[in-house]
Amino acid sequence: MLGTLGHILRLGRAGFILAREGVFSGVDAAAVPAEARPALWLARLLARRGGGVARLAPAVAQLGPSYVKLGQTLATRPDVVGAAVARELEQLQDRMEPFPYAVAADVIEKAFGRPIRELFTELSEPVAAASVAQVHRGKVIEDGVARPVAVKVLRPGIERRFRRDLSDMFFAARLAERFSAEAQRLNVVGVVETLARSVKVEMDFRLEAAAASEFAENTRGDEDFLVPKVDWDRCSREVMTLEWIEGTPLSDIEALRRSGVNLPNLGRILIQSFLRHAVRDGFFHADMHPGNLFLTPEGRLAAVDFGIMGRLGLKERRFLAEILYGFIVRDYQRVAEVHFEAGYVPPHYRVADFAQAIRAVGEPIHSRRADEISMAKLLTLLFEITALFDMRTRIELVMLQKTMVVVEGVARSLDPRLDMWSTAEPVVKSWMEDNLGPRAKIADAGHSLAALGQIAVQTPDMLVRAGRIVEKLELIAENGLALAPQTVNAIGKANAVSHRFWRVGLLFACAVIVYLLWR
Repeated sequence: MLGTLGHILRLGRAGFILAREGVFSGVDAAAVPAEARPALWLARLLARRGGGVARLAPAVAQLGPSYVKLGQTLATRPDVVGAAVARELEQLQDRMEPFPYAVAADVIEKAFGRPIRELFTELSEPVAAASVAQVHRGKVIEDGVARPVAVKVLRPGIERRFRRDLSDMFFAARLAERFSAEAQRLNVVGVVETLARSVKVEMDFRLEAAAASEFAENTRGDEDFLVPKVDWDRCSREVMTLEWIEGTPLSDIEALRRSGVNLPNLGRILIQSFLRHAVRDGFFHADMHPGNLFLTPEGRLAAVDFGIMGRLGLKERRFLAEILYGFIVRDYQRVAEVHFEAGYVPPHYRVADFAQAIRAVGEPIHSRRADEISMAKLLTLLFEITALFDMRTRIELVMLQKTMVVVEGVARSLDPRLDMWSTAEPVVKSWMEDNLGPRAKIADAGHSLAALGQIAVQTPDMLVRAGRIVEKLELIAENGLALAPQTVNAIGKANAVSHRFWRVGLLFACAVIVYLLWR
């Protein structure tokens, strides 16, 4: 009861701050459930003059780091909050005032149980600070050679704050899904679960370091893409140390031009790298904004900050490759069939009707010039169409779509005339030939045979266990079910509590009846 009251009070405060900034002023009352309309009316009364959706990012920033993270997650879900709100939430900057150097040094020394001078020969003041952590530039000596490193330190006390706020968000999401079928379809609880998983990784730097390490292994053979190496000897739950990346951020277009780099080629490398990670590896960087991407002096594209990563299974990768290629060659029937084969669209709909709806998305795109076609916009329109067919939202695909929006935006800032389709086609086509062609069929058959062989090996053990279960069932049938003494005592106590509850309830009801008769 007290927990529920705490959720309501804290969420009420958050709602008041958003209402005061006029965030709800543009909400269509007709689209809101009848039960929530009085709250919407009150929110509009509270709105200060000059507010509106444009004040959304500053309002969310007032609520603290947990809500900033939620806002960034919702920015990846235009299907939930709408395109206009998603655009505003994209402006959220995860920047905070740094905490003192002495506090960071204390966190590092406690994490490793050693003086800081034994770990780093140099450690600068913070060079960047966010809601979860801040980064220092350090230096280590290995084999007599000085090596610059990036040292990420967890912000003290942040875990408790996130735990409390996430609990409030889960309470609100479950409440929404209980009373709204649309909230269930949009998988609102899944949004908070995505945020919780992301925060869990970001709060334990060993997990982020593992993500960086896996990402580096996957891209080891990519000549034009670089992931910093993890310094495992200087990583703990609260501290992560990576190779320092020296380079020009992709957010500084003028500096890139001065360096003489071929910007259109850099845009092509960015798009193809992202698609390789997503389709080939099934593991991609899901926060590829320009501040996390650098061009190294050697001309390689480098990524940093691996707190938010996306993962796709083989089924999702095949789905993605087939729908992209289907749109490239205008095979809408195949695109529709892929949705049904993946089980994403309920079977009571017809494939032909779904193909017709997809044609409405694809044909207008093919009537435009190549440099006007947006792959990210296509996927956004596709998700809007699938909503008409009750397709339950797939969180991993929406994260991919939103990351593609960001990557495409960065690539077009490098080359406004970038042809997305000719850039994407070699990567998608190559993967499809390797994974959906004859060689893939042979490989699938091999996997199936291996699975059958494993089942055959395990069959004797399974038959023995099944025999034991049958014997126990026969004994129960003959002798009855015997309960352990502890179980009997527990049942007795539970019954006693239950009977006591009903006796009290009955006495209360009798008292009420007597009072009413007396009146």
